[in-house]
Amino acid sequence: MSSTQDFPPAEISAIVQEVATLLKSRNETVSVVETAAGGLVSSSLLSTAGASGYFKGGLTLYTLPSRIAFGGWTQETIASYAGPTTDVVSGLAVHVRKDLGSTYTVAESGTAGPTGGTTPNRTPGYVALAVDCERGTFVRELNTGLGPDRVANMKRFAAEALSFLKDVILGEAKL
Repeated sequence: MSSTQDFPPAEISAIVQEVATLLKSRNETVSVVETAAGGLVSSSLLSTAGASGYFKGGLTLYTLPSRIAFGGWTQETIASYAGPTTDVVSGLAVHVRKDLGSTYTVAESGTAGPTGGTTPNRTPGYVALAVDCERGTFVRELNTGLGPDRVANMKRFAAEALSFLKDVILGEAKL
């Protein structure tokens, strides 16, 4: 038996309700591009009643070929790819917002773990975020501090993406 208490995860449920309420009250829409969060941002937004009024679509572009097919990437983009960065998520957000015509597009790319690389952006817990809207493309990056815990990082990435989206909607984020 399913329960609304099971999903979205506790770390996400309050912020997703806030974002959904804001979008509905303002008659605005959102689209989502995710990589390491694996669809948690989109599915959390869709778990709220009335989502069809504000959710324009979501993409989970986990692989490089999927980014060519749906994210506006080229072979040249892949050749110079050095892991998740604010430039990567900015480009994805701008591309998807143009294609889906949403008020906002939130994009996320990170290193969930348990393994990673040697550069800071490939350390488990690193995430780059972008929100594109008519005011510009806002970016944020952070490390969750959760180390190699893949699922905990994925949940935090989603919560941080939604929190950042809220900040942009409310005009509290800086370009």
